[in-house]
Amino acid sequence: MSRLLANTLLLLAALIWGSAFVAQSTAMQDLGPLTFTGLRFLIAAAVVLPFAFREGRQPAARPLARGHMLQFTLIGVVFFFAISLQQAGLVVTSVTNAGFLTGIYVVLTPILGLLVFREHPHPVVWPASLVTLGGIWLLGGGSLSALNYGDGLMIVCAVFWAIHVGLLGRIASSSGRPLALSVWQFSVVAVLALVAGLAFEDVSWQGIQAAGLELFYTSVISGGLAFTLQAIGQRWTRAGDAAILLSSEALFAALFGAIVLGERLSPLGLVGCALIFLAILAVQLVPLFGWRRLRLRFGS
Repeated sequence: MSRLLANTLLLLAALIWGSAFVAQSTAMQDLGPLTFTGLRFLIAAAVVLPFAFREGRQPAARPLARGHMLQFTLIGVVFFFAISLQQAGLVVTSVTNAGFLTGIYVVLTPILGLLVFREHPHPVVWPASLVTLGGIWLLGGGSLSALNYGDGLMIVCAVFWAIHVGLLGRIASSSGRPLALSVWQFSVVAVLALVAGLAFEDVSWQGIQAAGLELFYTSVISGGLAFTLQAIGQRWTRAGDAAILLSSEALFAALFGAIVLGERLSPLGLVGCALIFLAILAVQLVPLFGWRRLRLRFGS
């Protein structure tokens, strides 16, 4: 797969996640966050499972060794902690702080890739990461309230997201089985979240039924499809590129909020959207054409 196609799949995943923002928010009226997360990824695992079996029967499919299973489990645990810490932090901190502090993973991911995996990103990733982080900050209103315990959880959450993005591409590439990886990590998240949800939250069949539409969309489309697109796309692109492209979820969430809910962005929010869009264009076009060819093509 070409790098351009892989990055396009990541952008599509981010678009789907952005569109699911409304469903994820309204589902909290009927289900606790852990229960919702567990059910969501249990259904997602069931949806992707037949495709994973088909993937394994392909002539070119690599057999999965015990080491692959351990790697898949590791990435599922990292995934679970990232989601759980984010949800726990949202109980205490503001949405503005949460959006900005979680977005730190955009900068942490290429740093982690360089220090841990010796992966040298294209030089454009560094300024693009900072521009994206600035765009997320403006998209959230351009201000932060007083930091608290929840903000600390968000910072730790950002570390786990950076680890997840960094590991996913390498494990998907080394195993050659992105669909099997998706099913396995979904299953790990589902088991951990459901056990925790049954222990700490009130669960009722009525609540599950009431959140049925949200569960369908976030599990089948946002879960099964989008996270699988991420696993496939990250086989063929760098972790730093992936972090910036996936962070466009904030941009798409704002756009769908305006389209579906009638929300309106402030002037600062519009500037933030523009910055994120420019960062995505830079990550896509600069490695493809180079600085000199871009100046000749678009003028300087």
